[in-house]
Amino acid sequence: MKRISILGSTGSIGSQALAVIERHGDRFQAAALSCAKQVDLLCAQIEKFKPQAVCVAEEADARRIAAQYPGLEVFHGAEGLQAIASMEDCDMVLNALMGMRGLAPTLAAACAGKDIAFANKETLVAGGALVMDAVKKAGVKLLPVDSEHSAIFQCLQGHEANAVRRIILTASGGPFRGYSLEQLRAVTLAQALKHPNWSMGKKITIDSATMMNKGLEVIEAKWLFDVPVDQIQVVVHPQSVLHSAVEYEDGSVIGQMGNPDMKVPIAYAFSYPVRLDLGGLTESLDFFGLPGGMTFYPADRKVFKTIGLAYEACKRGGSYPVALNGANEALVDLFLQGKIRFIDIQDTLVRIMDGHQPVYDLDLAGVLEEDMRIREKVRNMF
Repeated sequence: MKRISILGSTGSIGSQALAVIERHGDRFQAAALSCAKQVDLLCAQIEKFKPQAVCVAEEADARRIAAQYPGLEVFHGAEGLQAIASMEDCDMVLNALMGMRGLAPTLAAACAGKDIAFANKETLVAGGALVMDAVKKAGVKLLPVDSEHSAIFQCLQGHEANAVRRIILTASGGPFRGYSLEQLRAVTLAQALKHPNWSMGKKITIDSATMMNKGLEVIEAKWLFDVPVDQIQVVVHPQSVLHSAVEYEDGSVIGQMGNPDMKVPIAYAFSYPVRLDLGGLTESLDFFGLPGGMTFYPADRKVFKTIGLAYEACKRGGSYPVALNGANEALVDLFLQGKIRFIDIQDTLVRIMDGHQPVYDLDLAGVLEEDMRIREKVRNMF
């Protein structure tokens, strides 16, 4: 029985992870759960999955849950997340948190010897060197859950002796594929929140609309698969059927395909290297039912400048990826609040990166400090 702590159990990834755990209750058990605001949903999960511990953001919510569920270990805040990520009675941690708050729990899990199923790309973007070093020293597994990185990981299995020529990172193109810069200036929040293929949280949905999500995934792939960033190619594939691919030195391309369904990469991370029967949770791919077949396009970096910014930040290293990620999180938050326009996200990121004064050899405290500094800078711009 593998006991799994789920950081962010009430979100899209966390909820689907619990569906996988329920489907294979003979293999998996929820050791701990966490949420920020959806406390009522967390309570429903507590009653159904009977975890040993939970963590919430606010102390008042922690007191309420502790009173409601005697015997349950209840934590709160950033320290609470680290506690359930490193608890003794846990074999794996699923990090499905959004943003930089996932960095410290990831490091705590690795240092405690826990395997990590990873869906928190911002952590690797900002703290990639720290995370990979901790994972290597602890000898634990870091198993990707993002559909694209899971696909790449699957395509690499059994080919360790072969040189990789190129990693092909697919992108749906989001809701604004084919738009001009002028059209992006008129985009509304409602439009940006309507992703054509995937059902996700608001932040990642906006990132997909700006294509920053793909830029962040380029940096994530660099760290996960230890390849030069110039060997990672972004390819727009609107149908989201080919989730990503690897080209080897002989020109052979091996790809992973399936319906867009996050339960597949979640289950593979949980059970690796075994594949699970997900009948009843997922549907088989209908090759003859794909409207318009499968199409592929180059990413338009002149319109979606976020992709180029990510490549450049990755090449420059140091605090550049920290600044890019922190500024983007702050800008997306401002957009969701209706305080800036959609195009302001991209335009401001260009300004931030052009004026950034880099710092190198950052430790955890340095990364967090730089992240806070850049967020404050963005907020002061509006």
